[in-house]
Amino acid sequence: MAGKLTFTMIKPTAFKNNNSGAILKIIYEAGFIIKAMKLTRLTPAQAGAFYEVHKERPFYASLVEFMSSGPIIAASLEKDNAVEDYRTLIGATNPENAAKGTIRNLYATNLQQNAVHGSDSDENAIVESDYFFSKVEQF
Repeated sequence: MAGKLTFTMIKPTAFKNNNSGAILKIIYEAGFIIKAMKLTRLTPAQAGAFYEVHKERPFYASLVEFMSSGPIIAASLEKDNAVEDYRTLIGATNPENAAKGTIRNLYATNLQQNAVHGSDSDENAIVESDYFFSKVEQF
């Protein structure tokens, strides 16, 4: 059974380009409820730990550098079938392949600066939300 929780981050370039409000509006209009949210800036160590699953991949160092280059908005989102529905809403990782009207189609700069992060599984949604928010911060 699909879970009700997913996790997202509005990435540094989308934040810098003042797209956060528009992205959050799309999330709300798609029926997601924000369970926790914060504006923060990741250190390289924090970004590295969050993306540790990609440590052996060639893009890891540049991903860590990018994700620690400016503020991000982290949010835990709730909705039935949250992970799958959110991944549909944000579109393909590469914005060139993202469906028209998806968040990445509208706001991504390129493959790495693709506007938002989205959990890829119910299990990772919990791990990622817990990375940013204590249980007290998640409503």
